[in-house]
Amino acid sequence: MFKVNINEIEYMSEKDKKLLPYLRDDLRLTSVKDGCSEGACGTCMVLIDGQATRACTQKLSKLEGKKIITIEGLRPEEMAVYEHCFAEAGAVQCGFCIPGMVIAAKALLDVNLKPSKAEVKYAIRNNICRCTGYVKIEQAILMAADFFREQKAIPEAATAARINTRFKRVDAIEKTNGTGIYVDDIVVPGMLYAKCLRSKYPRARVNKIDLSKALEHPDCVRILTEKDVPTKKIGHLAQDWDVMIAEGGTTRYVGDALALVATNNKETLDEVIALIEVDYTELKPVTSPTDGLAADAPLVHSTGNVFRKEILNFGNADAAIKESKYVITKKYHTPFQEHGFMEPECAIAIPEGEDGLRLYTSSQSIYDEQREISNMLQIPKEKVHCQAQLVGGGFGGKEDMTVQHHAALMAWYTKKPVKVKFSRQESLNYHTKRHPMDIEMTTACDENGKLTACKAVLIADTGAYGSLGGPVLQRACTHAAGPYNYQNLDIIGMSVYTNNCVAGAFRGFGVTQSCFATENNINLLAEMVGMSAWEFRYQNAIRPGQVLPNGQLADESVAMVECLEAVKSAYESSPYAGIAIGFKNSGTGVGLNDTGRCMLSIEAGKVHIRTSAACMGQGIATMCTQMLCETTGLDPALVLVEQPDTIRTPDSGTSTASRQTVITGEATHRAAEKLQLELAQGKTLTELEGREFFGEFSPITDPMGSKKDNPVSHVSYSYGAQVVIINEEGRVEKVVAAYDIGTPVNIQSAEGQIEGGIVMGLGYGLTEDFQVIDGYPQTKLGTLGLMRSTEAPELSVELVQAKGKTPYAFGAKGVGELCLIPTAPACSHAYYRLDGKLRTSLPLQDTYYKKRKSNSGLI
Repeated sequence: MFKVNINEIEYMSEKDKKLLPYLRDDLRLTSVKDGCSEGACGTCMVLIDGQATRACTQKLSKLEGKKIITIEGLRPEEMAVYEHCFAEAGAVQCGFCIPGMVIAAKALLDVNLKPSKAEVKYAIRNNICRCTGYVKIEQAILMAADFFREQKAIPEAATAARINTRFKRVDAIEKTNGTGIYVDDIVVPGMLYAKCLRSKYPRARVNKIDLSKALEHPDCVRILTEKDVPTKKIGHLAQDWDVMIAEGGTTRYVGDALALVATNNKETLDEVIALIEVDYTELKPVTSPTDGLAADAPLVHSTGNVFRKEILNFGNADAAIKESKYVITKKYHTPFQEHGFMEPECAIAIPEGEDGLRLYTSSQSIYDEQREISNMLQIPKEKVHCQAQLVGGGFGGKEDMTVQHHAALMAWYTKKPVKVKFSRQESLNYHTKRHPMDIEMTTACDENGKLTACKAVLIADTGAYGSLGGPVLQRACTHAAGPYNYQNLDIIGMSVYTNNCVAGAFRGFGVTQSCFATENNINLLAEMVGMSAWEFRYQNAIRPGQVLPNGQLADESVAMVECLEAVKSAYESSPYAGIAIGFKNSGTGVGLNDTGRCMLSIEAGKVHIRTSAACMGQGIATMCTQMLCETTGLDPALVLVEQPDTIRTPDSGTSTASRQTVITGEATHRAAEKLQLELAQGKTLTELEGREFFGEFSPITDPMGSKKDNPVSHVSYSYGAQVVIINEEGRVEKVVAAYDIGTPVNIQSAEGQIEGGIVMGLGYGLTEDFQVIDGYPQTKLGTLGLMRSTEAPELSVELVQAKGKTPYAFGAKGVGELCLIPTAPACSHAYYRLDGKLRTSLPLQDTYYKKRKSNSGLI
């Protein structure tokens, strides 16, 4: 027996085990999150004798006589301070890391109520946050110190929630105190645990799968193979992704599933899987797009290795280049990037009703899940009931099916609840990544530095399956020439199948890659002309009434020039300051259906906001609340935002393409206008009990290749400028950013999104290195290079607005993707100014962060 003291209560355990599963599984203290189980992320932080300690590294046998405290053990009045300060500062986004952050803060503030900013950074150095960039968390801890030190009272809750104000997120409290529910926090009576056997090789023929020994294991409940799958292939857009690989089939990457195992206990899953014997014939994999395009390359798919082509032409680029005074042509390479969300993928499927299923999930669209799972099982969509729980980060990485369809498949056969969860390493190895791209970019200008033409070829590695490879390629192409005023464009894009990790949606969605190439070329042109990089951009930056390179007319909401003006002094403050600008669409656009929907229902004297728009941390519920309250003037205490549910909430599309604030925000506004008409007539919510008010918004855009003079590719664009300042050693000291996101809805959220995006962009440019060698991922979370609080520089964010604004959602535009797009090229420019070396691949070589030998490829 092992005795432990947790939150002042003595517990006895018959088994010696790690503290993390004991807290979560045995005691159901679910504020302690399982982000990695390998001591890297800090989401499982607890206090042990006053020291912030990772629960996943501690065994019960070593803890006798020690006092352990979790979030649940904090005094209510103490917890109230953290709840207020973290909400007020805007420190909470997805929330998965926040209880661990509070524990780290408590360890500091219990001994030091006058900490410096550096001491706060050091205190949370073992806690990774992928959402916030740490700024708001540091501010929250300093604010909490002030509240404790001065014994301040918690202010009353706000009675208004208007647009363009600082307003506490509506989900901040439950995420701070650990009571918010993520999928892995749920346990259903009689639940089975399931997991897939994955391919040993990136490319191999599966000759035989022998289940006999595994089926003899006493804890094995059921094993399914490809024969048990009604519809063999699924996919977010292209139906090309195998649910499982059949005997006689060929694997396409190491994440391919061969068999799905269910056991009564999750601890025995790996034992059973290890008993499955597979006879393979290993085949040479296709490990790069270049190899995939070779005449003798094996076909990754029978349809060919070219998944998608995109061509974008305006004007006459060849003629303009020929006539231009200055022309620069360079080749660039951008790599895989891991999303690094703190919550590993998890889903629970439960039999419901007659031949139906209910799923608890953490994805970016419950309706996409419903569609794909019903298609896989060949049952009506209405038979698949999907309910979203809190989502611990996404950034595009939770758009594709990862664990949901396998949980559903096993539940369908066993008629029992089934949980499927990725370990952190499985998540790293199997879910989608940012598309690597090889880009050849030609940019030209006249003798006065006026841009004249852009010509580019972009080759993307989409990996084993298509995923979002088509739209990502489109965005890379439509944004390739940057937010500038010239109309001679010749862009060819190609997305190629390989046997590497699948590449899919990732914040920035292709624009991150093409912006790196364009902005580096812009710097070289400015140097040739004899202009500063800022001046060159200012001269060519798009202005209202001008035409973007893709042909769309810039409207009065464009504030690219204002962004540049806001960062001018920062750029000129240091000889080692690098600058870059970028833009990003809001909404799906390019002629595709893009619909937001919101239902407002009056229930028990409150307004229920019902929309399926998924929140991965960006603050959908808060945005909708502020849209409603701005329109109606209602007290936010009278508003309740429901979690996405395919029965309760109308389909508002995937949370992607920086679309939800504009598209679902406008749908909420329209529904709120209908409610306001009733309120304006003097009716009360009590009198409106049971009424429903529906809003829908579908902007009209033009398809790729439209022959219109000025096609509307997207409903709106956001713009941003960043200046990265490094010191003589090459360490980033400060990043100054100015962003045009139209009318900010929630100021803390907008700033926090940008700050988090900047730090993610710094990782992409400088520290992160997700390596895939010969089709095999080589990276662990601890070696990935995610920036920690002590590495993150000072960040300064300014929100700017044009005189005009878009007619939708009170003039709001998207921010989630744009925020990291200019960061890597700004870093590249800073280093170029430091040492004169042009760095054309990421992560940047020969820097303070990555000392590389250019030719050897060795770190």
